Amino acid sequence: EVQLQASGGGTVRPGGSLTLSCAASGFRFEDYGIGWYRQAPGKEREAVASISRSGDATYHTDSVRGRFPISRDNARGKVYLQMNNLKPEDTAVYHCSRDNVVGWLSPRNALDTWTQGTQVTVSS
Repeated sequence: EVQLQASGGGTVRPGGSLTLSCAASGFRFEDYGIGWYRQAPGKEREAVASISRSGDATYHTDSVRGRFPISRDNARGKVYLQMNNLKPEDTAVYHCSRDNVVGWLSPRNALDTWTQGTQVTVSS
């Protein structure tokens, strides 16, 4: 059974940092690009960042580029999202998913729609 579980969320003040982790199992991890997605209340799901199978290429949506580096550890089956300089508009539930196409930042690119997410709240 394919499982992807996000963790590491929390409540922080604007300008703060969090590191999200995505633990994957049930498939050959190194065969897939992995993406981070978020959904805020009342808003559509958004693709935030993506990383290639080997980790040598990363992709970010404009609003987080330079703030949210993404990395992966294929030996451990994990992907990380380091969230720096957080803003209130980053508040959302964050999910990870296998990507259908590496490098395509779109919610339609997520192979795994209903993975366990983690709540990130940025508030003063």
